[in-house]
Formats: sequence, structure tokens, C-alpha cells
Amino acid sequence: MKDILSISGYSGLFRYISQARNGMIVEALGTGKRMNAFATMKVNSLKDIAIFTRDKEVTLEEVFRKIFEKESGGSALDSKSEPDTLKSYFSEVLPDYNEDRVYVSDIRKVLSWYNILHGLNILSFEKDKVVKEESQPVKKKKTDTRKKT
Repeated sequence: MKDILSISGYSGLFRYISQARNGMIVEALGTGKRMNAFATMKVNSLKDIAIFTRDKEVTLEEVFRKIFEKESGGSALDSKSEPDTLKSYFSEVLPDYNEDRVYVSDIRKVLSWYNILHGLNILSFEKDKVVKEESQPVKKKKTDTRKKT
């Protein structure tokens, strides 16, 4: 998720490709069209975005995980739904979200981003669990490396 970016003023999500002289080169997810994101543009990594709750902040990745679990791996509610429907849906996903600080436009973005990532099969929460289990340290056996004479 750290290579997935949101650029203010542009719809959709982008993947970081490389550094450029006056910014960075990004690729639009879905279309594959590359463009230059200039240093003056407001670019945010999805890894750095969080949603306000009453007690703390919840990372966007955790919100995506909760939507994924709620929908049993399916798509989320359409981001163009009515505001009351969006608020109701989001309160089911994240019951303690701060309604004063999280606006309907924020909920629309979260659901839109989730559906984009889901449609491209970029969300891989089940795989993460398997990878964490497999990444246990491996004990190496000592071998005798001395020359036999």
C-alpha cells in the first residue's frame, strides 16, 4: 500500500514508478497511463492516511480490512450512494468513527478507493496472514567447513 498514491485534484489512484527531476512518475491504476506528479502537487500515500475515531486514528489499511471482512471479500457499497446510506454503512464498518471529523466526502473516497483496489485484485488480506506465518526465522544447521587433510 505504500506505493499506492492519491493525488489531490485527480480522480482515482496511482502507483509510484520512479523519481523524476521535478517530482515523480506515477501510473494510473486501471488505465496504466503514466504522468509526472510535480513537487507542487499534494500527493499522499494510502499508507499514511488514517480515519478519525472517538479515541484514536485507524489506518486506512485497517478500514479496508474491515470492509473486506464485512463484505466477505466482495465489493463495498457504491460511493455514489445517498449520504445517509453512506454514513449508515460506514458506521457498520467502523462503529466508533468520529462523525464530526469524518465527512461524507471522506467516506466516498474510502469506498471508491476500496472498490478500485478490489477490482484490480490489489487487496490481499488473506495472503498477508499466510506470509506472516511463513516468515518465521529459520534455524540454520552448522556445517563443518574445515578442510579434511
